[in-house]
Amino acid sequence: MSETTQTSTSWLSADDISTVRARIPIVYVEAVPVRVDEAGRIRHIGLLMRMTPDGEINRAVVSGRVLFGELLRDALIRNLEKDLGPVALPQIPASPAPFTVAEYFPDPTISGLHDPRQHAVSLAYLVPVVGDCRPSQDALDLVWLTPEEVSRPEVRRELASGHDRLVRLAMAHAGCLP
Repeated sequence: MSETTQTSTSWLSADDISTVRARIPIVYVEAVPVRVDEAGRIRHIGLLMRMTPDGEINRAVVSGRVLFGELLRDALIRNLEKDLGPVALPQIPASPAPFTVAEYFPDPTISGLHDPRQHAVSLAYLVPVVGDCRPSQDALDLVWLTPEEVSRPEVRRELASGHDRLVRLAMAHAGCLP
């Protein structure tokens, strides 16, 4: 079988995804990884360090597309494992519900959430992780910060694509916004 033969209908070629992105919104899941205490209170928030195509380093949350035919739970787990490693041990609740629905646009003035490639609709989740996180794929590192540290202006400026708003919404949802 040729290496270029595609047997899965879940992935699109680069040309196909560009065509789709130009015509319809793409569905994503985003996860704000957290460490919680025994009472479920957030003690630390995990932010990925990534390098942008232009060589800039910024912070971000876990994010990725939902594949055709994929359950949201499975998309969350797949993207968490992709970015945090296979032994992060995310604790997805029995009935996962997003803390918000976010819309990203090529024009950053529309919603404050920006993706220059596309209009994307993202279901955003708070996800406790209890295992050993070892960033992989395009993540350079994962830094655990307290809610107070995440709220510092210098950290918020480093969050890409409007993720500062998303993280603040997550903290407000969990009642830990300083």
